[in-house]
Amino acid sequence: VAAARECDVIFLAVSGDFALEHAEAISAGDDGAVVIDNSSAFRYKPNIPLVVPEINGECTKGNKLIANPNCTTAIGLMAIWPLHQLFGLKKIIMSTYQAASGAGQPGMDELTEGTKQELIEGKKAPNKIFAYPLPFNVIPQIDKFQENGYTKEEMKVTWESRKICGLAEDFPISCSAIRIPTIRAHSEVIIVETEKPVDIEAAKAALAAAPGVKLVDDPETLSYPMPLTATGQYDVEVGRVRKSLVFGDNGLEFFVSGDQLLRGAALNAVLVAEEMQKNGALEQAAVKV
Repeated sequence: VAAARECDVIFLAVSGDFALEHAEAISAGDDGAVVIDNSSAFRYKPNIPLVVPEINGECTKGNKLIANPNCTTAIGLMAIWPLHQLFGLKKIIMSTYQAASGAGQPGMDELTEGTKQELIEGKKAPNKIFAYPLPFNVIPQIDKFQENGYTKEEMKVTWESRKICGLAEDFPISCSAIRIPTIRAHSEVIIVETEKPVDIEAAKAALAAAPGVKLVDDPETLSYPMPLTATGQYDVEVGRVRKSLVFGDNGLEFFVSGDQLLRGAALNAVLVAEEMQKNGALEQAAVKV
């Protein structure tokens, strides 16, 4: 802890238990380090900022302990936020298709090795990491089930989206999270009901202009977001933008793909630190005795 306090910025990519035990001690006082924590330990604490820098980077000012959001939330909000600013949102419905990387290196290894066993050796794939074998399968469960029938992963999207976007605690957000047999990059179908009537071209223009977003939307050339193209990219791909048949003039539906290891984790944390440098928060915090 003493050595960590000598740094200007500490990126914690450890367990929530480790973060709870050490993060506050590392950041405490005028001479502590800025701590950006990638675990879920501090995300729901009201006095700890939960940050996607393009959305709420200003809230880092005066704070030395910052929470990094869940990967699914961070990827989806990159597309949701500019549309919320343009049309105002009333409801968000999301279905996620999440890669094996969400379970870390062991999850990716289990998928690749299991695929080899299924195809080459003719054996049933093992499932020590996932609830069922993932190769050639989809699993409609990520994290533990809650009393309301949603999983914790699904509720993270609801809780974190409200906090990051400054929405009411009862703002309606529903998510269904599915594990799919891809290595990296999560994808999401997002449906929103809006306060104002939507304009598709204006929506596309807002997405194209949004930092961290790449509009990939040309049906004539079969251009749309995919894990294949989103993997390794800093920007989140957004496409299939169309008026919702359910909500009519006051609804949009679109598809998102983003690298779970970049925008969904490490990149967002680094961008938080860069935003703190830009807005002066890092300079305010960097007082060493």
